[in-house]
Amino acid sequence: MMNKYKLLYICLGLAISIQVQAQHKDIITSRKYPQGYFRNPLNVAMDASGTFGELRSTHFHAGDDYRTQQRIGLPLHAAAEGYVSRVRVQIGGGGNSVYIDHPNGYTTVYLHMDKFNDALTNIIRAEQYKQQRFDVDVTVDSGVVKLTKGQYIGNAGNTGASGGPHLHFEIRDTKTQRPLNPQLFGLRFNDRFLPTINNIMVYDLNDDLFNEHTPRQAMQVKAIRNGIYTLTQNTPIKVNGKFGLGINTIDRHRAGGFRNGVYSIELFINGEAISTVVFEELDFNTSRGIHSYIDYPYWRKTKAKVQKSFKDPGNPIEIFKVLKNVGVISLPDDKVYDAKYVVKDIAGNCSELNFKIQTAAVAQRTQQKRQGAQLFKYNTENTFENQDIRINMPTGVLYSDLDFTYNTAPQPAGGYSVIHRVHNNLTPLFSTYNLRIKPTNLPAHLESKALLASVENGSEGGKFEDGWVTVNTRNLGSFYVAVDTVAPTITPRNLSNGKNVSAQRKIDFTIRDNFSGIQSFNGYIDDRWVLMEYDPKNKHLWHTFDSSLSKGQHTFKLMVKDWKDNEQVYEVKFIK
Repeated sequence: MMNKYKLLYICLGLAISIQVQAQHKDIITSRKYPQGYFRNPLNVAMDASGTFGELRSTHFHAGDDYRTQQRIGLPLHAAAEGYVSRVRVQIGGGGNSVYIDHPNGYTTVYLHMDKFNDALTNIIRAEQYKQQRFDVDVTVDSGVVKLTKGQYIGNAGNTGASGGPHLHFEIRDTKTQRPLNPQLFGLRFNDRFLPTINNIMVYDLNDDLFNEHTPRQAMQVKAIRNGIYTLTQNTPIKVNGKFGLGINTIDRHRAGGFRNGVYSIELFINGEAISTVVFEELDFNTSRGIHSYIDYPYWRKTKAKVQKSFKDPGNPIEIFKVLKNVGVISLPDDKVYDAKYVVKDIAGNCSELNFKIQTAAVAQRTQQKRQGAQLFKYNTENTFENQDIRINMPTGVLYSDLDFTYNTAPQPAGGYSVIHRVHNNLTPLFSTYNLRIKPTNLPAHLESKALLASVENGSEGGKFEDGWVTVNTRNLGSFYVAVDTVAPTITPRNLSNGKNVSAQRKIDFTIRDNFSGIQSFNGYIDDRWVLMEYDPKNKHLWHTFDSSLSKGQHTFKLMVKDWKDNEQVYEVKFIK
């Protein structure tokens, strides 16, 4: 008998081993991708600091981040033949970016560039001076800038909302503009490391509402051999009624390397697929749904990102390729069920977590106590109002039904209303709703300076209108009416009145605003508008002198305005 069971375990172990090896070779895709068509846009070895589908704070990462040896200025090259269809300068976001359409139906995108090649620079400069603004977005006709594979398009940089020098590279479907995983096209990073499974979360879903009060239990895991995990506890997870699962997992390309995203997550119960998530393709229109895809309340409290294997009803994301009963699980009896997570990176490296689940009466079903002022339904328009506040939340704002709570707190110093606690900041929203608050004793001369402030986030913006201060916001939390009467500050870095700047290529400034934020900036030399370039990360504003500027004395004026139209003016004479 012992030999019989020993043989059975050996066979099962062999079957598991064969299955894991097969999964190493295969990843899930919905289409075939051209191989060898696109080249590395850099002339240095491909090394990733971020990957497609990675979980960012407000979106799924839509491309791969190529390291540039911690340097600005590495040459960038067209990944394939095509033509420039779009060139953009953005404050924040992608910074300086180029879009190239290719004849095979794909578009490559290059973000955070330090500079463009001469042809693209001329296009951008012409538009900037035409519009008299720094940030512009130019559609380029197909015959204007044609490119061969490998042709120079500019230099890699750190512009926009970039945390360090790198290239953000995307491949999109030209017709839909949906980003696709660039590594599927053969642009693979060297990766022999298996994904890491940190832990899983078990959720009691017997209540229809998912929120910060949903009972959740983190289950710790341990690796028993390379790529094979189990729970640290030896007993089955006890559940009762409806439940869901989530997983905290990352991928690395080297020991101690960046925490990158995984490619796919599969959940099985007794061999049946319950949920399959694949980061093959994304949609910019729904990328904010990441807040519903992860356990948002848990992330706000702990900064740990648990990827839920069940889906909120109002979440429009399309990364689930398999989703049985929206991922909500109910076991039909009290037998012990085998559960398994299979996590792969795009190289096919695979990790598995095997565990057991069992229904047990000891796991009590829960029902949340309703404490809200009103039940907001995710699939209808929702309104709430009293004499001091009005809320209008269109259909599509909520990911799931909300037990909406509201109360007030005393008026803060400098505020012009009580603090209105509009639910809390642990509930994510997909799109904006309209919030109106009635100000208290707001002087008429300050009406144009009024805005809504968030206790958690500072200025929400907004304007005074028909006796209310109104704003469209994606945030819930604590709000009150405030005013902004303070102009931005301008601090010259290398310019003073009467200075001879003949040896300088440019003049530099630091600009700051204490509340509503920088709305606009405009520079003038001898009363003619000149281009001021801006890096909001460093609050750095500068002008590079044009070679056509004549020698002699000139006047320079800089005007910086915030979102409540408070304006600061700096004016000097200089010698060139």
